[in-house]
Amino acid sequence: MATKWGIASCGMISHDFVNAITSLPSTDHKVVAVAARSLASAQAFKDKFGLDETKAYEGYQALADDSEVEVVYIGSINTTHLELAKMMLGAGKHVLCEKPLCMNVKQTMELLEFAKEKKRFLMEAIWSRTLPSYQKIRQLIADGSIGEVKNVVVTFGFVLETVDRVMKKDMGGGTILDLGVYTVQIAQLVMGAEKPAKIAAVGHLNEHGVDVGISASMTYSQGRTATIVTSAKAMLENEVIINGTKGMIRIVSPFWTATQVELIKQATRTDKTIEKFNFELPQGAKLQYIFPNSNNLAHEAQHVRECILAGKLESPLLPLDETLTIAQIMEEIRKQAGVVYNED
Repeated sequence: MATKWGIASCGMISHDFVNAITSLPSTDHKVVAVAARSLASAQAFKDKFGLDETKAYEGYQALADDSEVEVVYIGSINTTHLELAKMMLGAGKHVLCEKPLCMNVKQTMELLEFAKEKKRFLMEAIWSRTLPSYQKIRQLIADGSIGEVKNVVVTFGFVLETVDRVMKKDMGGGTILDLGVYTVQIAQLVMGAEKPAKIAAVGHLNEHGVDVGISASMTYSQGRTATIVTSAKAMLENEVIINGTKGMIRIVSPFWTATQVELIKQATRTDKTIEKFNFELPQGAKLQYIFPNSNNLAHEAQHVRECILAGKLESPLLPLDETLTIAQIMEEIRKQAGVVYNED
């Protein structure tokens, strides 16, 4: 039986998520309802995908009230995540909510407790964790391919000065919440979900009081460190280097939705070998994608289906405890940089 999806918000990321669902078997996934702030937007959204049997709603309560909807994907702006996720969980729906799950640690704890109380599946939509390339990274680290991990370096930056959701505080903007969540999550994956012992961060804020550039260093046990850099002012390398005692792993750009991973072994300063692992993108979507490699969202949707069918209330690839740790790290980084949200 197909997993029956409801879609809350009909913006660009929701477009790519639904487009990815169209590449999956209709016997496994079905979008049964979409909701937006206006009925016209919801109707136009479903029409462009040719979803004739899908219901369109004005407002999100109607989506929560739809008894046919099994799981809701929330693709709205950051500041609305807590309210909409609680609305859907309270109505008995499972929830996949776009990152960042909430605006701060306080909200994150509130939502995690609410999901546990309602006994419904909840996952922060850090799709990276569900990708075949990331399963390969886990394997390479676990089998000692690069020896003991000692350092991770991650950069993520684009020129985003005209993107309101990144640049404005009332929309939950800032590079740490928008881009930094990806840099933090890969550091945490590599470090085995261990909470860093120390964080040191600096950055620049714009006139709205949100960060447009951050550099942060994190210290872990066993002499391990991680360095992350985010920017809304410049194009960065957008890759990950995982350094070990016997070699390194390079996650090629775009690292958050990677299709190529390199294992680099260096015997001497001039003698090195590079083994490349390539991963094909899911094909068969109805429309063009808006964001790079959004085909990979199909892996996330399928993972959620498998978790729900197995009766899980959280993802084994991104447990709720780790979502909370990621929120705690992001909050510490942006507060050190001077970013304070109304929700704080």
